[in-house]
Amino acid sequence: MKNIVKKIGLGLCALLVVINFTSCNAVKNANNKQKGAVIGTTAGAGIGAVLGNNLGRGGKGKLGGLIGGVVGGAAGLLIGNKMDKQAQKIEEEIPGATVDRIDDAIVITFDDNSGVHFDSGMYVINTDSRESLNKLARVLIEYPNTNILVEGHTDSAGADNLNFELSKKRAYAVTNYFIHSKKLNSSRFTTKWHGENNPISDNSVASGRAKNRRVNVTIIPDETMINNAKSSTKN
Repeated sequence: MKNIVKKIGLGLCALLVVINFTSCNAVKNANNKQKGAVIGTTAGAGIGAVLGNNLGRGGKGKLGGLIGGVVGGAAGLLIGNKMDKQAQKIEEEIPGATVDRIDDAIVITFDDNSGVHFDSGMYVINTDSRESLNKLARVLIEYPNTNILVEGHTDSAGADNLNFELSKKRAYAVTNYFIHSKKLNSSRFTTKWHGENNPISDNSVASGRAKNRRVNVTIIPDETMINNAKSSTKN
């Protein structure tokens, strides 16, 4: 696993959303059973968006389990093990993507250099991008008891309102590909978009802008996985 984060409380999570994880250090090469006392970062700030979105609606949406609802004890270890295996599978299938394990979630960052990428001003999924999404879809089919957040982003070139709409089109291009082309259940998906507001690289250089033209995919356990884990670990 490339990055892993210690389970943290809701109050600290909210603070991390505000500062966008910029002051934290990543914990390298650890799985969910080896968490240390260090809070890590994610390349795409996907978890920050998950936290912010769910805090905004009281944490009661289908992704709300990520907010202050990380399962502990034996059930949590079981869930963590399943998510670790899924993240490892994704890394094996799509070696160019950035895969981060944070709490019970998997955050995948696709940018210009990692599988699913977009030309400047564009949202069409090209042949290379379809190949990477096909690989991810196979993993999502293999592990059906998860919910999926797809988030679209842009670089800073162009007007703010146009970038906001462009990021929406990119996010829905990926979501719709999974649903319509790969026949994944639409109820598993939530789609968000952020325009140019969450850059992960320097927009003043071409290489940085390419990294910011991206889509994040965040995968979390659904209620079935959580309930099954709790049931299987009861005395």
